[in-house]
Amino acid sequence: MEVNYAIELSKHEHKPLQINPIKHSQPMGAALAFYGIRNCLPLMHASQGCASYTKVFFTRHFNEPIPMYNTSVSDITAVLDGGDYSILLSIENITKKNKFKPEIIGLHTTGLTETKGDDVRGVGMHIEIPYCYVNTPDYEGGMESGWALTAKALIDQHTRPYDQVRPNKLLLLPHVSMQPVEVEKIKEMCENFGFETYALPDLSTSMDGFFGEQQGKLAQGGIGIDEIEVLGNCATVVSIGSSMRIAAEALLVKNPKIRHIHFDHLMGQDMNDNFVASLMEIRQIEPSPSVKRWRGRLQDVMLDSHFLIGSSRFVITGEPDMCIGMTELIQSVGGTIEAVVSTVYSPVLEKIEAKKVFVGDLEDAKVHFKNADLVISNFHAERILHIDEQSHAGLVLRGFPNYEELGNQLKNDQLYEGSTYFLLEIANKLREVKHHG
Repeated sequence: MEVNYAIELSKHEHKPLQINPIKHSQPMGAALAFYGIRNCLPLMHASQGCASYTKVFFTRHFNEPIPMYNTSVSDITAVLDGGDYSILLSIENITKKNKFKPEIIGLHTTGLTETKGDDVRGVGMHIEIPYCYVNTPDYEGGMESGWALTAKALIDQHTRPYDQVRPNKLLLLPHVSMQPVEVEKIKEMCENFGFETYALPDLSTSMDGFFGEQQGKLAQGGIGIDEIEVLGNCATVVSIGSSMRIAAEALLVKNPKIRHIHFDHLMGQDMNDNFVASLMEIRQIEPSPSVKRWRGRLQDVMLDSHFLIGSSRFVITGEPDMCIGMTELIQSVGGTIEAVVSTVYSPVLEKIEAKKVFVGDLEDAKVHFKNADLVISNFHAERILHIDEQSHAGLVLRGFPNYEELGNQLKNDQLYEGSTYFLLEIANKLREVKHHG
């Protein structure tokens, strides 16, 4: 059945405040990005409350002790004291108390320190440890942009210029909504084609549930600052998610000879066919039998789930790069998207075909729940669905935060394999909703 979409895209929120928000702040995205840098000391230039909330947020989502430090700025010290002093004193106290030397300090700002206008760039001249700063005020953007700005800052400030490339060296730039195991799976795919593969940021070895010696003190695993410095000799950079284009463009400035390949997402058959075809073109080799098998399994599951998903209506909320991947995969098997509610505006929202596409919160999304069979949203949607007597929709948890389930870092919705599991999950949830009420 062909659906005629009357797309209504609102680039800005229509209310002066958010009620039951789905958006999270830029500093949270920056903090998560710095967790993907080996032995990084993530330092939030903010009050203790801002840092404590971020620490608790990620600790509950990943079920891991999360390193998060702050400069303990208050509204009074922000006005009377210099920002340089707070930053330098914090670094000295943290490193002396914990008796460790981080490989890099990741300083990100908040609304308070951005409003004051602290010179976070200049303070780096007084720090002996490698240092990366990123401006991430709370009052603009969101988690997705904070992550992307941090990746760009690491390249801008630490990657050396090159005029030659290293054959078969490849850099992945994953968007913020991709879980650690998803980054790992995509790296493995590239490595199976013979690429020397890196990811920036790389949560695949830092937030994957592995218990390390310094866990809870510094960011574990991830890409090292020594590896970031030489990313300029990559032959290929693959950006996944519209938000990550700025990081790819920053790398091309370091070396215009780098080949840039972009994908809005890696969910569903068509986008993964394009991804695999790109790797095949560069390496001039066939994919492994495993890749072909998973493509066949995805096709089989698309057929098997078509009747359930094709007769169902969906509401999706979350970061733009996550929403477009899920939307296009569901539509590829006939699902109808009632509404997509995004955390922030992104140009990629223009590509989404749904009855409603807008920036908003869960209060706005609730209006559409009564028309949906399935809602794909974060943990906070559960409470709203529970008290909404007009809605009988099921819920599949995706995005940040998910306090309800264990193993968030091991959920895979990417590539042929992850897309297969995602379709099975939502189809089984729909069967439960429709047949068991």
